[in-house]
Amino acid sequence: MNESQLTELLERAGQRTAVGPAPIDAMRAGATRRRRRRTAVVSLAAAVSVIAAVGGTAMLVTPGDSSQKVPAATNGTNQPPKATNPVPTATNEVPLTTRLVGLGHVAIEIPDEWGTNQASCGTPQRDTVLINGWMTQLCAVPRPAGVESVEVGDGEPGPAYRYGFVPDEEFQIDGVRAQRQRTTCRPNPGGPQVCRGIVYLPSTGVWFAVESSTSAATVDSILRRIVLIPSRVGVPEQHGVTSKDDGSSGRKYADLLRGLGLRVRTETVNSPNYTPGELLKVEPFPGTMLPLGAAVTITVVAKR
Repeated sequence: MNESQLTELLERAGQRTAVGPAPIDAMRAGATRRRRRRTAVVSLAAAVSVIAAVGGTAMLVTPGDSSQKVPAATNGTNQPPKATNPVPTATNEVPLTTRLVGLGHVAIEIPDEWGTNQASCGTPQRDTVLINGWMTQLCAVPRPAGVESVEVGDGEPGPAYRYGFVPDEEFQIDGVRAQRQRTTCRPNPGGPQVCRGIVYLPSTGVWFAVESSTSAATVDSILRRIVLIPSRVGVPEQHGVTSKDDGSSGRKYADLLRGLGLRVRTETVNSPNYTPGELLKVEPFPGTMLPLGAAVTITVVAKR
């Protein structure tokens, strides 16, 4: 068979073969699946790298489950530790970057993208941590759907806590006794129902109240992410020493920091509207978990 005959046979075969439209939808779907697989692999590799760099780990204990762990960074920096446990997402495809927020040596792991004190009239309007006397006033602002919040506080959450606290069970978090008020849901006028659960550690005086307008399961999932970190300590709330300020709040707060194993840097400002010695600002913000020996900067009113 010569070249001319071969060309003729190929042309005839092409004329007999039906050609349909290009499978665009299938190609797009395949590309999407490949992108998701690549993203998951990259995220897993990044998580492994972070875990390898962390100096130690702290156990995360839940009722009936002591297998989960969250790393406790000990790199000597003042930055909040970045935990690497995957936080459940809508698709659960890519783990979210998380941070630890707490008081004393007790913290809870939350997504890094959450805000702080993002509330209107006492009602969270986006996913947020609530801490340091965040509530200013209450009014009828509905909570949007799909909003999660974690309130961190110290002292017994009984009569002082606006919703009351009645423990339904006791368990341990890394050997420390904890009390749990079971998750319940209630109607939310003008919006979806809101579910709430509380965990309190009596020996530490720290409690976490989680609310969700997504589901009760979301509350339970977040409360399972409480961890004890002996190598770190949370920057304390300041409203306890500033509620009735006679000019001693700066000194009292500095003593509180030193008692927790933190160093104090003091800056002063002139202000005719405040009493000399009053505490005006704390940096980093209360709730930030710092290594023992890290510095906290406080701003107080200068003496006249």
